[in-house]
Amino acid sequence: MTIKHIIIGLAGSVLLAGSGVLLTGCTLDEFPHNAVSSDNLTEEDCELLLVGLYNIVQYKPTNNGYAAFDICGGDLIRAGASSTGSAQQLIRDLVTPDSGFISGQWDGYYTALYQVNKFLLALNEMPEGDRRDEMLGIASFFRGLLYFDLVSRWGEIPILEVPATGDVAASSEADGWAFVERNLQTAIDLAPDFTSRYEVSRQAAQALMARVKLAQGKNDEAGILAESVITSGYFSLDGFDKIFRRMDNTEEIFTFSNLTEETSVNLSGAFYYSRSSENGGSYVYMPTTEAIDMYLPEDLRREISVAQQGSNNVINKYPGGELNSDPLPIVRLGEMYLISAEASGRSQAGLDRLNDLREKRGLTALAMPADDSSYLTALLNERRLEFLGENQRWFDLVRTGRFESTLSLERKYNRFPIPSREISLNGLLTQNSYWTSAPAGQN
Repeated sequence: MTIKHIIIGLAGSVLLAGSGVLLTGCTLDEFPHNAVSSDNLTEEDCELLLVGLYNIVQYKPTNNGYAAFDICGGDLIRAGASSTGSAQQLIRDLVTPDSGFISGQWDGYYTALYQVNKFLLALNEMPEGDRRDEMLGIASFFRGLLYFDLVSRWGEIPILEVPATGDVAASSEADGWAFVERNLQTAIDLAPDFTSRYEVSRQAAQALMARVKLAQGKNDEAGILAESVITSGYFSLDGFDKIFRRMDNTEEIFTFSNLTEETSVNLSGAFYYSRSSENGGSYVYMPTTEAIDMYLPEDLRREISVAQQGSNNVINKYPGGELNSDPLPIVRLGEMYLISAEASGRSQAGLDRLNDLREKRGLTALAMPADDSSYLTALLNERRLEFLGENQRWFDLVRTGRFESTLSLERKYNRFPIPSREISLNGLLTQNSYWTSAPAGQN
């Protein structure tokens, strides 16, 4: 079913873009005009704007936004002719204040955020009602997701609650996390219950909030939220291959459908697959030998996570190559099991949740680790197996304080630098503290 891609224009009008968008199973009529005042929106107008919002939040982070944590977490190195460099050298090359790898993500998240804020303002003009509240919950989920991506990367970032084009200073990291939580709580309160993995739901907001709480060390709250999703009755662990091959399954909580007609994000074609594959690929990054070797032969995740195409080792979760884009899982049930296990600490309840997941993935149960550090190591190893290629590894190491020791890199790489161009354009913005405090010669 084809509908129009709607965006909210910078001048305060609702603009109709010409590209086709495919989304879920309901049919929407084509928007009947090219522009309407954002002060005069009907519920139908807002429904179509919401479709456009799904699209823009999906693709504006760019390919790098969806691969950054695997690249910076040390599980990927350069592929092809440039494959001799180490993971550490790749990180040093890409993570700089002047790098397009960094600035492209920053620009993408804030561009998407501008549209979300415009949509939230537009909702204020709608009559009060259940559907208006649901759309407010969905948009708040998107704003929470975007700010999770911003705070986890940069720490100190400008918080924009309304569309803004002037200079804005950065807020503290604590204020950033509080803003994420506030938006996700609105989503939990107002978003509809789960009906499709391609639509935002209250359960998706609970799952993302569990991730946010864990990131801040609020383990008790994270565990309660994760368990509420696990026991909600909507989800259950399923075949790992189904998640990454557009098959019906009971594991995905929220996924961007990312159809070729609506997106510029194509991880396999742009980054992971090689020319040796049936669908082709640019083969920019490949998994390290260590990442490949961590999978046991009996691990049911192995063949879906990594593969060999000719003589090339590849990430195999996104099989579309250059011909087709692939779904982008944002939150799924496997993460909830691992959040619950981590939040419970070294306990029988925590170990049981960890082993529940391992059993479903074809692995034997682990015995109780000897101490808390060993238990966390087991959890991080399991998260690495579960989420290779899904944008988790770097932040897992950062939030647990293990980044520097694991990768032998300087402290500053625990955060991304604010792009130099952004600092030059925004007179109130300064470089974040991780990079300004770096020893001479490291910037």
